[in-house]
Amino acid sequence: MKFNKEIKTGAVVVAGIALFIYGFNFLKGSNLFTHQKTIYAVYSNVEGLLESNNVQLSGVKIGIIKSIDLMPKDRKGRILVTMKVDDAVELPSDSKARIISFDLLGSKAIRMEVGSSAKLVRSGDTLQSEVEDDLKTAVDKRIAPLQKKAEGLISSIDSVMIVIQQVFNRDSRQDLFKSFESIKKAIKAFENTSLRLDTLVATQQYKLSAIFSKIESISSNLANNNDKITKVLSNFESISDSLAKSKIKSTIEHANTALSDATSILDKINTGKGTIGMFINNDSLYKKLDMSAAELNSLLKDFQENPKRYVHFSVFGNKEKKKSKKANQ
Repeated sequence: MKFNKEIKTGAVVVAGIALFIYGFNFLKGSNLFTHQKTIYAVYSNVEGLLESNNVQLSGVKIGIIKSIDLMPKDRKGRILVTMKVDDAVELPSDSKARIISFDLLGSKAIRMEVGSSAKLVRSGDTLQSEVEDDLKTAVDKRIAPLQKKAEGLISSIDSVMIVIQQVFNRDSRQDLFKSFESIKKAIKAFENTSLRLDTLVATQQYKLSAIFSKIESISSNLANNNDKITKVLSNFESISDSLAKSKIKSTIEHANTALSDATSILDKINTGKGTIGMFINNDSLYKKLDMSAAELNSLLKDFQENPKRYVHFSVFGNKEKKKSKKANQ
C-alpha cells in the first residue's frame, strides 16, 4: 500500500509538471503537439511588437513571434524577428511579413501577405519585411494636408479681416448706408410700379382678354390659311426669280441714255439751236405768221363779201370776157 501511494504521488507530480510546461508554452503561443517551422524577417523598426504576438494569414492565427533580437555586428541596427509558424501552412517564397496594428490600443502583429511564387517557404527561410503605418502616423498623414489648408484659410481670413477693417471706416460706412438707402428706395419704387401694373391689369382685364382673343383668332386664321400663304409666297418667289432673270439693268441703262439725249435736245432748244429752238426763242416768225394769218382772214372776208371780184361764170366763155374788158375800159 505504501508503494502504491508513492507511485500515485509521483504520477500526480509528473502530470502537474507536464501540465505546467504545456500551459506555459500554450500561454506563450507554442503548441507542443503540432509541428512548426521557424522563419525569419529583418526590420529596421519593430516599435510596439512583442514576443508571443500573433502571426496571421487572412485574419487567422498561424503562429507566434518566438523572439526579437538585434542582429549582431549590424551597424544599421536592424532587428531579427523569429517566428514559429504551423508547418501545415504553405506560403510562397516571395510572401511578405508586414507588421500591422492589431487593435486600437496599439497592439502589433505580423500579417503574411501571400506571394505568387511556386516555390514554398521552408524552415529557416527569411521573408521580405514591411511595416504598416501605425494609427498615429496614419492620422498625422491625414491631418497634415488639412493642417496646411487650415493654415492657408486662416491667413486668408486674416487678409479678409484687414480688408474689411480698411473698407468699413467711417466714410465707407456712410457710403454703404447711402447705398442701402438707395436700394431701399429702388425696391419701394419697384413695389409701387408692380402695384400700378397689377391695378392696370385688373382694370384692363376685359380689354386684354379681347386683345388676346383677337390674337388667337388671327393665329387660327393664319393656321387655317397656311396653304394659301404658302402659295402666295411661292408665287412671289417665282415673280422675284423672273425679275431677277429679266434684263432690268439693260433697260434702265437704255432709259438713262434716252433721258440724257432728251436733256441734250432740250438744252439745244433752250439755247436757240436748230429750227425748233429758233422758232421758240425768236418771235419774228411768230409775228410774220400772225400778219399772214390776219391778211388771209381779211382776204377770206373780202372773198365772202365780193365773190364776183375773184370768180367769173360765163356760158360763152371769151365773149363775156371781152364784154367785161370793154366795160372796165
